[in-house]
Amino acid sequence: MSQIKQLCIIIGFKKAKKGETIYFSSSDVPRIFLLKKGAIKIVAVDEEGSETIKDIIQKGDLFGELTLENDKNSNEYAKVLSDDVAICSFLMSDFEDLLLRNPSLALSYTKFVGLKMKRIRNSYSNLISKDAKTRLHQFLKDWAEKEGKVFGNKIVIENYLTQNDIAQIICTSRQTTTQLLNEMENSGILFYNRKEIIIPDIKKL
Repeated sequence: MSQIKQLCIIIGFKKAKKGETIYFSSSDVPRIFLLKKGAIKIVAVDEEGSETIKDIIQKGDLFGELTLENDKNSNEYAKVLSDDVAICSFLMSDFEDLLLRNPSLALSYTKFVGLKMKRIRNSYSNLISKDAKTRLHQFLKDWAEKEGKVFGNKIVIENYLTQNDIAQIICTSRQTTTQLLNEMENSGILFYNRKEIIIPDIKKL
C-alpha cells in the first residue's frame, strides 16, 4: 500500500463531491483507482439500463480494472456517497510495471484480489442461505466494524446510504428494508436517520 500511495503522490489526487459520478469501465485506457478519503459505490448497468450496487468502496480500497484485464463489455461506474472524497488513479500499464519491479507487492496484490473474491463468494453464500433480516444484521455489523465510531458498547455510523442502497446491497426490496429497520428501531436495537445510525449495544445486533 505504501508503494501504491507513493505512485499516487507522484500522479496526484482528484477530489469529488457527494453525488458525483466517476466513469471508469468504459475508458479505452484501463486504470486502477485508490480511494484515499470517503466512500463510493460501484454501480453496474445491465443491457436494459437497470442499475445495481455491486460494491461499497471505503477508504484505502482499490477499484477499477483489478483483474488486470480490460473488459470492454463491462459497464460500471462509481458514485460518491460521502460529502467529499479523494481519489488517485493511475494507468494499468504503470501499475503492471510497479508489480514487475516489486515481487513482494505482486504477492500482496494477489492476496488482496483473493480476499476480495472470497468476500464476493461469502456474499453469494449469504444470499442463498440467510434471510433478509439476517443479511441486514450482518451488513450493519460489518459496516459498524469498518467505519463505526465506538463509545463503549455504543457505535455511531455516518449514514451515507439510502434505504434503497441498503436494499440493493442485501438484495431485497426497499419496502422490506424499511420494515426491518423500523422493527429494529422499535426494539431499541438501533436508531436510524439520514445522517447517522446509532447502535446502543453492538452485542444486541
